Amino acid sequence: MPQNTTPATVACVAIAACAFAAAPVDAGAGRVLLQLTPAQDFTPSDGREMDVPAWRINADIAARVVAAFNAQQPPVIDYEHQTLHKEANGQPAPAAGWMHGLRWVEGQGLFAQVELTERARALVAAGEYRYFSPVFEYARGSGEITRILMGALTNHPAIAGMEAVNLMAAASARFTPPTSKETTVTLLEKLLAAIGLPATTPEDAALAACTAIKAQADAARSALHLDASATADTVTAACTSLRSAASTATPDPTKFVPVTVVQELQTSMAALSARQHARDAEDVIAPALQDGRLLPAEEPWARDAAKTPTGLASLSALLKVRQPMAALTSTQTQGKAPAAQSGAHGLSADELAVAAACGMTPEAYAKGKA
Repeated sequence: MPQNTTPATVACVAIAACAFAAAPVDAGAGRVLLQLTPAQDFTPSDGREMDVPAWRINADIAARVVAAFNAQQPPVIDYEHQTLHKEANGQPAPAAGWMHGLRWVEGQGLFAQVELTERARALVAAGEYRYFSPVFEYARGSGEITRILMGALTNHPAIAGMEAVNLMAAASARFTPPTSKETTVTLLEKLLAAIGLPATTPEDAALAACTAIKAQADAARSALHLDASATADTVTAACTSLRSAASTATPDPTKFVPVTVVQELQTSMAALSARQHARDAEDVIAPALQDGRLLPAEEPWARDAAKTPTGLASLSALLKVRQPMAALTSTQTQGKAPAAQSGAHGLSADELAVAAACGMTPEAYAKGKA
């Protein structure tokens, strides 16, 4: 009897009694076909506790079961599973037949090609045995059937006491598919575990997470110039190729400069920017001091405000709306020289100019004028 060898893959044994084997199908050469399982996942119908949601079987699983069967000795078929009880009850366990091959029939299930003894044939023909109960190994984690071990002719589908012996579970006479709710819950739990979410995550949150993961996967494919059908292995291979190419590529020295050169350039640019800013500030402040828009008492404040680009912009906007002081921007004579004061001769500036042109002294000109 197979035992659990590793925690990750627990091997268990189940006994299942089939209710459809009362009339074996002739397979030729003195052999008959007996059905071992249905064509889909199934559970016992007597309500006993299961350590998996259902026993699982399909064409792919059946192919592995057949391969395992072909590598072993033909399993025995006895009466009432006496082979499993003989050490406890001391009774003989005569063979009722032998399984010589397995066959998967799509839409129907897994069948065994069986050679029955003459006695067994007679008992089945007389209706003294109606059911066939296969004994199979399955994985506790997934419920997948892994190997057919033996079988029995029986009229008692539920075998009392078997569950406590060697991790055996007795199934009922009928196979029933698991409910859709059980299948849905199991699938949702597996999905949540796969994307790293707790089992209590609501369906809408799980759907949102799956949508986000798909969007990330699509973005990765797009960035790698892969089509939407690219598998995870293809994406991984593309990333590995890029990483390898980057690690082996030889840099072009003409496209790179030393870090010290970059740092020196940054320092020079910062100094140049500071000088330009100082000139811009002076271009704003100096004219304002000259025309009275900025008073001498305000100069320290203005220079402090102009130290930052934002402060300079605010100061410039303020000075644009201030009006210059006329006393500081024009003269009282409107640019004309003031009239000369008359001396003792009483001549004006024009008269003095005429006197000079005539070679006369102011006094002489004044006398002649009189």
